[in-house]
Formats: sequence, structure tokens, C-alpha cells
Amino acid sequence: MTREQRAKQFMPFDAMKGLQEALRDREERHARVERHGISEEEQEALSNVLNRLSKGDKIRISYYCRFHDVEKAGTVTAVNYAYRFLKVDEEKIVFDDVYGITMIDTLI
Repeated sequence: MTREQRAKQFMPFDAMKGLQEALRDREERHARVERHGISEEEQEALSNVLNRLSKGDKIRISYYCRFHDVEKAGTVTAVNYAYRFLKVDEEKIVFDDVYGITMIDTLI
């Protein structure tokens, strides 16, 4: 028996095939949240910030993505007012999914 053949008999065995994937899927579904709304004042403030955004701005953004609330800091790489989306570090975020944006002061 060669060394590789002997090693194969000691490889891990998954007696409950697919259990780990099912548990991860269940955990992900359990962590899901519903999209929540924002007040009119927050909408107006958000609209003002969105209108001032330009490529290269550093921002901190909170938004809804695939059943989860996400907070991210990054650089704006594109803003499209016609199609109502922006890209932060190449991640496309629709304006309607945004809860809040704050500009990060780059001056120290």
C-alpha cells in the first residue's frame, strides 16, 4: 500500500453529509431582518447628503442589503442620480436602501 493510499483512510468522514451547510443556512435565515423606514426629517437630511456626494468622497453609510442591515465605511466610486444608486468601493447601493450617510473628515 502506497503512502497516499494509507493517508486516504484517515481523511475526515462526514457521517451527516450536508449538516454543516444546513446549519449555516438556518443560521443565516435566523439573522435576517425586515427593512425599516426612516422619518421625513431623516429622509430630508439623507437627500441633502446624497445631493452633495461626488466621486472620491469618503463616507460611512448604513443601508439594507439582502435581508441584513449593513454599516460600511469607504470611498464613493460612482453616483448615478438618474438610476438612483451609488457605488462605495465597487459595491452598488440603491438610494432607497440607504438609512444614513455621514461624510468622513479626511483632514487631520
